[in-house]
Amino acid sequence: MKDKYKIAVIGLGYVGLPLAKSFSKHFHTIGYDINHDLIDNLKSKKSKSLNFTKKPSDLIDSNVYIVAVPTPVKKDKIPDLSFIESATTLISNYINQNDIVIYESTVYPGVTEEFCVPIIEDITNFKLNIDFFCGYSPERINPGDTTKSVEDIIKVTSGSNKATAEKIDNIYKKIIKAGTYKASSIKVAEASKIIENVQRDVNIALMNEFAMIFDKLSLPTKDILEAAKTKWNFLDFKPGLVGGHCIGVDPYYLIHKSKKSGFLPNLMNTSRETNNYIPEFISKKLNSIFEQNEKNISKTDVLILGYTFKENCDDIRNSKVLDIETKLTDYGYNVDIYDPLLKNNNKIIKDPFKSNKKYDGIILAVSHNDFYKYTEDDFNKISKENLVLLDIKEVYSFATWKF
Repeated sequence: MKDKYKIAVIGLGYVGLPLAKSFSKHFHTIGYDINHDLIDNLKSKKSKSLNFTKKPSDLIDSNVYIVAVPTPVKKDKIPDLSFIESATTLISNYINQNDIVIYESTVYPGVTEEFCVPIIEDITNFKLNIDFFCGYSPERINPGDTTKSVEDIIKVTSGSNKATAEKIDNIYKKIIKAGTYKASSIKVAEASKIIENVQRDVNIALMNEFAMIFDKLSLPTKDILEAAKTKWNFLDFKPGLVGGHCIGVDPYYLIHKSKKSGFLPNLMNTSRETNNYIPEFISKKLNSIFEQNEKNISKTDVLILGYTFKENCDDIRNSKVLDIETKLTDYGYNVDIYDPLLKNNNKIIKDPFKSNKKYDGIILAVSHNDFYKYTEDDFNKISKENLVLLDIKEVYSFATWKF
């Protein structure tokens, strides 16, 4: 028997869709998205326990609205709240008294109560904690991770008052096998999500700085990190490209809020600058190798392996491989990109290991499982002369250069 709550999930991306599927096992659930093709595709699969819609009016019978829409940054790295604003405006036309609105989108502390709630109050003439209630439960989905579903990851919850916090926590307890953690306030829950990714960004920036120092000293970064890891409290972070929708974006939300409050977060800013510089560093490294070999840049062909923002995932959002391609193209190189996980992307070439084309240089940018099968002979066969292989991910022992 379904419980009394009727849940509407707004936004059916990598967060909203698995969330809706999990909730539909316990509650009447409807999933809404503005992507009509996506909805048509989901409807064709005929889920008995979950309805999908592209019609906003179908949301009117819901009493719990969960917003899981993108929160990117603009070109100037200022938070782009347009998606969350549109979603909030949408549901404000359908919520009724005593309904609950829960946000899962990553935001800086204060967005739920200071940005979203006023929109709802203005459109509905309702008052928070009198006519409707709010909560925040940050998403913790890890794209490409097949070992942990939404149900297997501890969920932070919060509410606009104690009673609402308890209700929201109980709603999520229905689907989260790993358990929940009830934060003391909505702002605490919002801040906790941000710092999860800021912490990783700062630590990876430190590893990247180590890697660039050790490159200057002609020392193997991987060997140094392996040695350091023998101490029990050394944190196991690795250098590399930092893209995607979380680590490469979320810090800007807290940086923005911090600046607004009058505090300049220098460490976070520097970490972002360091991580954003890595594509240029990689491009310059390849360029210096070619210069030493006196290559004619205009006739030099480069192959990049991997285009997604992380391994074994088909997500290309904010991929820093694009930055490497742009830098190399600006230098004048002819660049091809191969990614076996991307079948319908016009930037991606067919399998180069089954082609007659040969390359002056190759960069392994993303360590998809598919790439581990290639041998030194495989690379030599697609190389024009001596193999020039830059390995950002430390996959190949025979690489010319490793990050």
